Amino acid sequence: MENELIVLVSVSAAVLFIIGVPIFLIIAHWVLWTSIIIDFTLANLSLTLFEGINFFGLLALPLFILTGDIINAAGIAKRLTDFAYAMLGWVRGGLGLAALGACGMFSAISGSNAATTATIGSIMYKELKEGKYDDRFSAATLASGGVVGIIIPPSIIFVIYGFLLNLPIGDLFMAGLIPGALMIVGMQIVCLFMSWKFGWGKIIPFEVGNCARKGLRAYLGFVAIGIVLLGIYGGIFSPTEAAAMTVVFGLLAGTLITREIKLLAIPKILLHSGQVAGLLVPLVAVSIVMQQILSIIGAPAFVAGLFDGINGYYATMAVCMAIILITGCFLESVPVVIILAPILAPIAYSIGVDPVHFAIIFVTGTAIGFITPPFGLNLFVASSITSVPFLRVVPFVIPYLIALMLAWFAIVNMPELSTYLPSISGM
Repeated sequence: MENELIVLVSVSAAVLFIIGVPIFLIIAHWVLWTSIIIDFTLANLSLTLFEGINFFGLLALPLFILTGDIINAAGIAKRLTDFAYAMLGWVRGGLGLAALGACGMFSAISGSNAATTATIGSIMYKELKEGKYDDRFSAATLASGGVVGIIIPPSIIFVIYGFLLNLPIGDLFMAGLIPGALMIVGMQIVCLFMSWKFGWGKIIPFEVGNCARKGLRAYLGFVAIGIVLLGIYGGIFSPTEAAAMTVVFGLLAGTLITREIKLLAIPKILLHSGQVAGLLVPLVAVSIVMQQILSIIGAPAFVAGLFDGINGYYATMAVCMAIILITGCFLESVPVVIILAPILAPIAYSIGVDPVHFAIIFVTGTAIGFITPPFGLNLFVASSITSVPFLRVVPFVIPYLIALMLAWFAIVNMPELSTYLPSISGM
């Protein structure tokens, strides 16, 4: 009878998902009723909800969200895009290449896929249209560029993954550098080919003086990136402290140097960041309880049993990748990590996969899900800011999906891409 009731609750959760109920409420619904069914005390439920997020390292999550909002409001993101265009505008498709490069640079401050697409998209889309790029291709480029927001450090998802799997967040940050760069280069090759084939984009002459001027003007962005990367990898700050320092730097830069942040606008920025964090942190809290319940009812053992007939590294990894990608087509990366990482990670460890390497494999797969129909959050974000209908964007994102899938296969088959930098850092 107990199993039948759990199945019924799971079916009701699926129905709630189909009709568009927020994922936090769906998980909370499943957790509450399953707790009652298996006689999991509600007192333990409330205690776990509190203690599950009573962790200093998790404070980096809202701070990095706030960092991205402040950097955008301070005009620093716009200066980074101008510098990228000055460097790459001399080749066919240079503005598209610059948009992808700017996504990579903004990712090194913001830590969010959707935020990267929204920020760089709002800056670059108008310029892409004026540069004679196809509007559908422009929207697809901006959606795809945002994918690296959770790969290039700092990454909100790496913070959550490290917290749930008890891995050093600094190691995960460093491990994401080379894979993130590989993904950017792969997408730039696609952009270059498509622009050359269809003759998109205006070419501007390369001028050393212009590059130098734009680079000097973008120095605040480089300083912000340096605070995060050098601070963490130099052993000066923890990820949480680096996030706090970047917030302070962004506020000072925006109010005193660029002067694009007005004092009266700060509460609005804080409110927006608080709203985003208020959606994510409760989801993390309830996921801790969900993991306990899944363990009690034997879900990890059941999933592990599905792998019993699968032998070898490549077969096991192929199944893991398929599960991650398919799930990522329907869910955002946070619930994918919360639900699947604690189940799939031990399976990967059992075949000799390094924990940090599997973290990069896992998060890369969820990132690709951001531009994979039918959900593809970045596709909806890009569609919203460009006014290009979702279904018109989808065909133009396919070449980028192919490039990202090839990069993902390379990451899976070449562990050194993920493990080399953490191994030499001594962290």
